[in-house]
Amino acid sequence: MALIDELAEKLAADVMKAQLELGVDRLYVEVGNHIGTSSPSLQEAFLTACRLHLSEQRGRSFFEERLKALSAARKDAS
Repeated sequence: MALIDELAEKLAADVMKAQLELGVDRLYVEVGNHIGTSSPSLQEAFLTACRLHLSEQRGRSFFEERLKALSAARKDAS
């Protein structure tokens, strides 16, 4: 259902942004639990979207650090 995915993604993006700004790394769990009291389907879609965002953030962080290390190694070799 497209509406569930759209709503879940928008809320997940907002929650992920707030988590980064506030330094609260489990806010999405609290929001997910609250959603689950009225819509388990939306809760599942929301938590999936949050996991995707978190995974992307971890992957991007690893990539950026690895890229720095490779660039530094290349400069040292020259």
